[in-house]
Amino acid sequence: MASATRVFTRALRPLARQAGGATPRAAAQRTFVSAVAASKRAVVAAPKFAAVQTRGVKTIDFAGVPETVYERSDWPREKLLEYFKNDTLALIGYGSQGHGQGLNLRDNGLNVIIGVRRNGASWKEAIEDGWVPGKNLFEVDDAISRGTIVMNLLSDAAQSETWPAIKPQLVKGKTLYFSHGFSPVFKDLTKVDIPEDIDVILCAPKGSGRTVRSLFKAGKGINGSFAVWQDVTGQAKEKAIALGVAIGTGYLYETTFEKEVYSDLYGERGCLMGGIHGMFLAQYEVLRERGHSPSEAFNETVEEATQSLYPLIGANGMDWMYAACSTTARRGAIDWSDKFKAALKPVFNDLYNSVKEGTETKRSLEYNSQPDYREKYEKELEEIRNLEIWRAGKAVRSLRPENN
Repeated sequence: MASATRVFTRALRPLARQAGGATPRAAAQRTFVSAVAASKRAVVAAPKFAAVQTRGVKTIDFAGVPETVYERSDWPREKLLEYFKNDTLALIGYGSQGHGQGLNLRDNGLNVIIGVRRNGASWKEAIEDGWVPGKNLFEVDDAISRGTIVMNLLSDAAQSETWPAIKPQLVKGKTLYFSHGFSPVFKDLTKVDIPEDIDVILCAPKGSGRTVRSLFKAGKGINGSFAVWQDVTGQAKEKAIALGVAIGTGYLYETTFEKEVYSDLYGERGCLMGGIHGMFLAQYEVLRERGHSPSEAFNETVEEATQSLYPLIGANGMDWMYAACSTTARRGAIDWSDKFKAALKPVFNDLYNSVKEGTETKRSLEYNSQPDYREKYEKELEEIRNLEIWRAGKAVRSLRPENN
């Protein structure tokens, strides 16, 4: 893309004049932050969708498709406490999601206990976070026996491995909760066959557990989805929505276990992580092979994207980004977008098929069940850390104003 500075200088030139400064780069840069803030306020003030409030639930028009959205405001803390007053939430596993969801539930005042292996790494981390052995920290079997709602937040591979021990404890009257549809959807591979006399629900925050926690602490809420696998009591849907709010979401949309796991595995292998890393590497390597320096290649590939463009796209949309950039950048971006789509859509179709057919699940279970899987991952991650692009990135990040 053309220089980001030139792009934003042209886009913000009128704002610079209004601010009383000169029109060149410096004035535009001084008004950049306020311009972004103003654009965000404009988005809030004049949303592109219509919202109709009905009995505390919003029906939103998403690009012509009406969907129901359930918001945190529908479930204030007092209502959550009343709804779950007779429940003990037994949260099994204290990884990323277990950490974030568990602490948010505790801060919301609910009766939540943690179940992990005694004296393991998660046990020690839980104690550091204020969980007390014998009070709200127990071994897995003990926690399940005490819980009315069993929140299975173990890793996908661990859920499969521990299911023979967990299943007999899921007696009638309990509720089984997941944050991922992986285990029940791919039961032929995971062997997680659900008892037929319990409610089974899902709440899936659309982000890491650390983000679930940080947004909750900031008074915000991550977006999330919910689904019902099995409704025995007739209350499974309401229970899922209430738990979704209790763990820290700001709003929830309804899905199915199948659609949640298909979209999740597909997304993280595609635009969220795998695909975007592949594009970063391809663009960076071509620049380096054509004689560009590491600093220039990284800035034009990653830094400009993550620090300038992606936040603006997230706040305002791709249409706004096209309108804000220079006409030279706009022409090239629109032309090449179609070429990238044509080249990549077959890859994304192959990826979706691989997810739906269970190939990705089989690969994950086989690899993550190996006794030395952590060591193998660490070797792969070390190789990524040592790639020139990410070593150059450390140097570039050190130059950011907030790091000086």
